[in-house]
Amino acid sequence: MKRAAGAGSGFGKGGNSLGVVVTGGTSGLGLAMALEFLMAGDRVVICGRDRTRLEAAVSRLKAQVPGCALYGIPCDVSNPADVAALGTFAVSKLGIVDRWINNAGTAGRLKRPVWELDPADIDETCRTNLSGSLMLCAEAARIMRRQPAPASGPVFHIFNMGFSASGARSSPTAVPHRASKLAVALTTGYVRRELKRAGSGSIGIHELSPGLVLTDLLLKDSGIRDRRLFNALAETPETVAAVLVPRIRSERGAGGTIRFRPMLLMIAMALASFFGYGRGRFFDDDGRRTG
Repeated sequence: MKRAAGAGSGFGKGGNSLGVVVTGGTSGLGLAMALEFLMAGDRVVICGRDRTRLEAAVSRLKAQVPGCALYGIPCDVSNPADVAALGTFAVSKLGIVDRWINNAGTAGRLKRPVWELDPADIDETCRTNLSGSLMLCAEAARIMRRQPAPASGPVFHIFNMGFSASGARSSPTAVPHRASKLAVALTTGYVRRELKRAGSGSIGIHELSPGLVLTDLLLKDSGIRDRRLFNALAETPETVAAVLVPRIRSERGAGGTIRFRPMLLMIAMALASFFGYGRGRFFDDDGRRTG
């Protein structure tokens, strides 16, 4: 399959240009990762549910990286037709898809016990996180299995954002979010085994663990106690993306987890927060943003 124009140009600081898909790329971590890929000289497709936000994100990124190869398409990842359209669009713009990042997701509208949640909220959360990730993995795998592999071993890579058991226990979010994200982590392992059985050795599938990222999704319906913990554990999308993207670009394995921070360090930071670590970093004692 022929690469899109400009492929392999090494236009940025990262060497060879990669074709990258970032779902949920219109805000937060997805937007920050898209910027990092573009600054590395990669060709990037982003998507989002809201066309206005998508157009604003594309304009912003193109202003930040003039001359970049960036393409946007509206997509609700819980909609099968939209997922198929995203795959077709990505191939038409990128030629070869080297990295596919399933970043789109939702924590739900409220952080409440499950019996206090609207059934529509539960449904949307589970469809977006779990069904969306499954369909996106399937679409990415179909595309990558058709692509010629220039070398032995995994050269094309899919990345999901699931929860470990400890991550689900420590999350302040509602049950539908935690349950669906645990299922996403299982999905990654199951798809990896299917790829291996099918002899698709050119494709790796991995977990991304960004930790707590200071986004609207994290802050929605958060209380004072939550925000005090965020002072110690959360990071800005830009900080997280600057660490994750170089590791995503250089990934060569068949599977595994890429963590922003080691789990033991996160536990130590959480314990240190009881003794004032991070106090006032993002929020004051009343939960108001400090900067």
